[in-house]
Amino acid sequence: MPVMTKTESLEAASPPEKLWALATWLLGHAAVDARRFVVKAFGNSTGRTDFAVLAGLAQYGAISQALLGRRLGINLGDLVAILKRLEAEGSIARKQDRQDRRRNTVEITPGGRMTLADLEAAASAAQDELLEPLSPKERRQLVTLLQRLVEHHRDYRRAGDEATPQERRP
Repeated sequence: MPVMTKTESLEAASPPEKLWALATWLLGHAAVDARRFVVKAFGNSTGRTDFAVLAGLAQYGAISQALLGRRLGINLGDLVAILKRLEAEGSIARKQDRQDRRRNTVEITPGGRMTLADLEAAASAAQDELLEPLSPKERRQLVTLLQRLVEHHRDYRRAGDEATPQERRP
């Protein structure tokens, strides 16, 4: 494999200024890098969704499958498959809802809390790798700005802010 000279290397990695000025272009590249770091940190294809589901259950407590899916933005059919796998692993428990026997509620188990701690460490490692060049203050600023973008464009709300917008809709 031929070795590139310093000049060739710089030329190969020099996007036009018009691209450097576009947040959409920059976010696209950052997203690709973020996915790469997350996949490397979790080491499997289910880590991201497992982390989301277990983090949600740890925060919300026992909750219906449908409400959990809405809060996490996960399609109910996909969520059921994730929950089946997590239940088989002993990370969650599903029970028939006492008030409505047609519904299932799910909750995190002690084993699920241990799994969540491992996944949280992996997520933290991915964050550290992606955000390495930023100071702690810059990291907080970036997260705050990204939260504003996501809240605006996806109609999401921070957990704990009463009902999500989808839950308030008829």
